[in-house]
Amino acid sequence: MSGMRSLAILLLAVVSFVASNSADAADKKALVGGRLIDGLLGAPIANSVILIDGGAIEAVGTVATLAVPEGYEIISTEGMSVLPGLWDMHVHLMINGHSDYAHWDVEYLDRFATEIMPASAEQLLLAGVTTARDLGAPLDDSIEVRDAIADGSIPGPRLFVSGPFIQHVAYPGTEAFRWGVSGARDARSKVKTLADAGVDVIKLIDQDEMTFEEAEAVVDEAHKHGLPVVAHSHRPDEIRRGLAIGVDNFEHTGLAAAPGYPADIMDALRERTATGRVRGGPLYWTPTVEGLWNYDQVIANPEHLDNDCWERGLEADTIADIRQSIQNPKELLYFDLTPKRKPTLINKVTQLREAGVVLLVGTDSGIPMKFHCQSTWNELEVWVNVMGIPAMEAIRSATYWPAKMMKVSDRWGTVTKGKYADIIAVRGDVLKHINLLQNVDFVMKGGVVYKQDGRASN
Repeated sequence: MSGMRSLAILLLAVVSFVASNSADAADKKALVGGRLIDGLLGAPIANSVILIDGGAIEAVGTVATLAVPEGYEIISTEGMSVLPGLWDMHVHLMINGHSDYAHWDVEYLDRFATEIMPASAEQLLLAGVTTARDLGAPLDDSIEVRDAIADGSIPGPRLFVSGPFIQHVAYPGTEAFRWGVSGARDARSKVKTLADAGVDVIKLIDQDEMTFEEAEAVVDEAHKHGLPVVAHSHRPDEIRRGLAIGVDNFEHTGLAAAPGYPADIMDALRERTATGRVRGGPLYWTPTVEGLWNYDQVIANPEHLDNDCWERGLEADTIADIRQSIQNPKELLYFDLTPKRKPTLINKVTQLREAGVVLLVGTDSGIPMKFHCQSTWNELEVWVNVMGIPAMEAIRSATYWPAKMMKVSDRWGTVTKGKYADIIAVRGDVLKHINLLQNVDFVMKGGVVYKQDGRASN
């Protein structure tokens, strides 16, 4: 009997050894041959080799300088641009392009965490967005979806979430994801509630409609908890107030149809950017311009609305509801002022760049007709081909700088040794043709391949 027991123990050891080695081999991958844009300031690396072990980047080199050890799965990136996984710094997972918010916010509230947000997350990931900042959703849903992605229960980008907006008064019917404040004590209490729940960032809007003490309390309490504050910049006084209270990151270009930012705001921006490191870092700005710039083109050619990429993960009735809501793009009141706003966008972005703010790629993805599978590459395309921002600068604004802003650049944002293996690849020269990003061929997050040869892995 003891001999049989010994044999059984030996067989179990052999099986365990083989299983362990198989698991190790599955974790070891080598991306070989592509032109690497690593997110740093140097020139791209031709014929690159990236070794990945256990979800992290183990080494980076070239075919000539870095041999692939035995036991690594080799994935060819020949003929491809290889770059860090993209960040989208302004998404709304709780919406999916539907045009009627009043209807959506009520009818789909109980489906946000179970259907809508998981579908949005997967669509972003397959579009090459391996990290995203979700700015506005019910608190419990935000935490649940973020954590489900983190533990591998559902596919999606690494998420930084704000939970509900903080504003002066919540709009009627939006109280689940917008929290009004009444007094500085209440402002601190609500920020503390969010911080204790585990959010990653605080979103502040309408700060010019609050008392100074209320708005200041929001930012001060957030900073006490180590949380950055992002704030709207739709009105001049939102910017003035935001600068005075120490907002870290402004969102949107704002100022409606005004041709540019007033002189006093430009002076204040230049003064703030001149003291970047003293003030704890650069002043960041997420302009979200594509949805405005391309609206007239959507009216002229709405064919991309029929792309079924945005249907992935959604129920049939949800898809039908979204489709009917956007069947007449030129009639959407959401965009009624857009024709007057479009001519101002290039000047406003130019003003921001000249003032020295650090621009971050964000899209407002999820707003009417802006789908998670399309928004990020469209934003980058407008930055490069319309706003005149060099492709390398735009890519760093979607990789390196977001990680820096969220204080995780030791783990994210570049393809360098020790970082997470969040890597995408596209066929062709993305620095010459930025819109190649509309067809991301390869997506890896944490060493796991989610898309290869243009096809999702599941």
